[in-house]
Amino acid sequence: MALKTCCRLTRRLVRAVEQGSGARAPSLPRHRAVAKQSHLFSWRSLCSAGPPSSVVTYEELKKLLGAKSGVVIDVREPWELREYGNIPGSINVPLGQVNGALQLKPEEFKEKYGGGMPSTTENVVFTCLAGARSIKALEAAVSLGYANAQHYPGGWQDWAKHEILQTKD
Repeated sequence: MALKTCCRLTRRLVRAVEQGSGARAPSLPRHRAVAKQSHLFSWRSLCSAGPPSSVVTYEELKKLLGAKSGVVIDVREPWELREYGNIPGSINVPLGQVNGALQLKPEEFKEKYGGGMPSTTENVVFTCLAGARSIKALEAAVSLGYANAQHYPGGWQDWAKHEILQTKD
């Protein structure tokens, strides 16, 4: 939904620039003139899920968990947590439930998921197995107004790799 809205706004922006600047080349059809101007825009940045700071590293996540300065939500299915393990201190909210969960009342969220519900201004980090689902959860949170939502692209795989290396030292 957020992506659709972003792309719609991007199309409007391109139209406004094209009409306002008079930059359309007279010998080119309209669609080619737009394509020629498209180098002025970073399409990916206009339609991305969040700002560049939306990515959290292992070290940043470890610091956030240690300071208890945010909420970490693991969007994997419960069986995956039982099978592979989980990041200590994270709350399990499967990806399919994220949108609804973030709209619950705090007491309902705590009862259903066993942890405190993040506020829209609090640091929220989404994680999964390897980053694919956490980016989708990030998009959902941003569309609901979560200003400090981030994701851990390495997910459980990266976390486990770092934790195993630390125990060997």
